[in-house]
Amino acid sequence: QVNLVESGGGLAEPGGSLRLSCAASGSIFSIDAMGWYRQAPGEQRELVARITSGGSTNYADSVKGRFTISRDNAKNTVYLQMNSLKSTDTAVYYCNAGRILVPAESHLIEYLEVWGQGTLVTVSS
Repeated sequence: QVNLVESGGGLAEPGGSLRLSCAASGSIFSIDAMGWYRQAPGEQRELVARITSGGSTNYADSVKGRFTISRDNAKNTVYLQMNSLKSTDTAVYYCNAGRILVPAESHLIEYLEVWGQGTLVTVSS
């Protein structure tokens, strides 16, 4: 069993900053691309930022220049630094891993599209 556990959400004022973390729990062999998605009330879930295992990144246009995604492969953790927050950034933020390999007795178990439980980010004065 493998889980993604997010932390760092909360309330921030417009123009403020928050840092989200997402750690994979369990015995991990490797994790492919990881990403942050968000879903605002009444809206579809959308990609915010994504990072490959090699460190290549891509961002939604709405967050370019304000958000930074990074990862620590040794800690199986991905981060999202959010600066210059706007009210339109208010949403539940979800961590995603495209593929996680977990060692078993003599083979690797593959988990695809693993999601965290979500963490609420509210930007309001």
